Amino acid sequence: MLPLEALPLRQSPSALVSRGRVLFCDRPAAEAGVRTGQRLSTALGLQPGLAVFERDEVRESNALVNLACWAGRFTPTVSLLPPATLLLEIAGCLRLFGGAEVIVDAAQAGCATQSYTTGWAVAPTPLAAYWLARMEVAEIYQDLPTLHEALALLPCRAPGWPDETEARLAAFGLKRLGDLRQLPAAGLRRRIGNQPLDDLARAWGDLPHPQKAFIFPEKFSLKIELPARVEHAEALVFAAQRLFASLSGWLHGRQLLLQTCILKLTHDDASFTDLPLSFAEPATDEARFSRLLREHLGRLQLRAPVEVLTLSATELLSKPGASGHLFDQAVAGEGTLACLERLQARLGEGAVQVLGQRPDFRPECATRPSNLSRFSASTVSAGSHAGAAGFSAPRPLWLLPAPQALHETAGKPCWHGPLRLLSSAERVESGWWDEGEDAATGDVRRDYFVASNPQGQWLWIFRDAQAWYLHGLFA
Repeated sequence: MLPLEALPLRQSPSALVSRGRVLFCDRPAAEAGVRTGQRLSTALGLQPGLAVFERDEVRESNALVNLACWAGRFTPTVSLLPPATLLLEIAGCLRLFGGAEVIVDAAQAGCATQSYTTGWAVAPTPLAAYWLARMEVAEIYQDLPTLHEALALLPCRAPGWPDETEARLAAFGLKRLGDLRQLPAAGLRRRIGNQPLDDLARAWGDLPHPQKAFIFPEKFSLKIELPARVEHAEALVFAAQRLFASLSGWLHGRQLLLQTCILKLTHDDASFTDLPLSFAEPATDEARFSRLLREHLGRLQLRAPVEVLTLSATELLSKPGASGHLFDQAVAGEGTLACLERLQARLGEGAVQVLGQRPDFRPECATRPSNLSRFSASTVSAGSHAGAAGFSAPRPLWLLPAPQALHETAGKPCWHGPLRLLSSAERVESGWWDEGEDAATGDVRRDYFVASNPQGQWLWIFRDAQAWYLHGLFA
């Protein structure tokens, strides 16, 4: 149904018409008696409210490419079989997903979510899978013997050969492909040509049938026309999910992570609104994209109704290789970074901040507030700003607002009891460039130590020319 379902403003019942005859029709029209090949006048007599459209092959091609990008979530090996077929090579992905049944169910659900009607089949050869899907067999064939049995029962019209070839086979009394396979090949080639016999050999697996792989675009930019003008921003989420589905598949196919994208809203007065979406953690999850968009749209006031949505990926990162833990457990909920980015979308960019690094060895000068969108996920997950800065010696998570002087007993520093030094001295000597400036830390010369007190608390202390000071506490 791709020729109809690729049209953005289609309403049911509907049909595609060419030269006064029906090419395709949807289910409501078919239930009223409309059939392929009927005259338009007959179809309108059967269904007076029939919406009639001309075929748009460019839209069909774009829709098939968008579906191929979406299918990249299942396998990187996708092939296009125009005008309305996708071939997914899934042999190498079965263990990853847990079997062909799981992939089929997910693919069916994804197509239904995008309002596409599908026929499917799984087979060891691409041509056999295509023929079985055309006949809506909807079965999984894992090996060649069971595939051969299924192919033998298919009618001779299944491959879609020219009408002349089908007429000759009918004149020979051949109704099924299995009957055709049993006849001498040499005589058949003289009567019906080489192509049908070669197709049979490829479908049965006797001849190789390599497919031209779909090349995922270098850049992602996808436009969708809305079926009606949208006046409320929250209503755009459903249409944007279709864009995010293709984006997620494209990211999987290209082995990339998304950091920033832009959703462009085209209004009915030809004006534009750019809605940037920035993620605290590079991601590929379309559900996460939709959640963040929902937060942004909740605060957006449309200046005019929206007719077109365009999604462009603007900042991308290569997906790093990683090995999972043997007994790793999935984290409940959406995670810290996803929660923070939603809070930022809801409260505003300046309302949520994290600690960013500064190139300064003085601890009180080594951090600064930073927007979440400019902060790398690795720094946030490190949990300690100083640890992320690359220091070899340990740093505490909690720094005091200002160093606190410690009293001494018998020459030893005390804080809730005498302190025991657990590390050797770490010399910090820096800051000569802002000595004497207002509100500046100035030049420091300190020896830092990790210490503990009788209560078991670990402290970060230093000694300068005057005294001992407490500067931080370890969690």
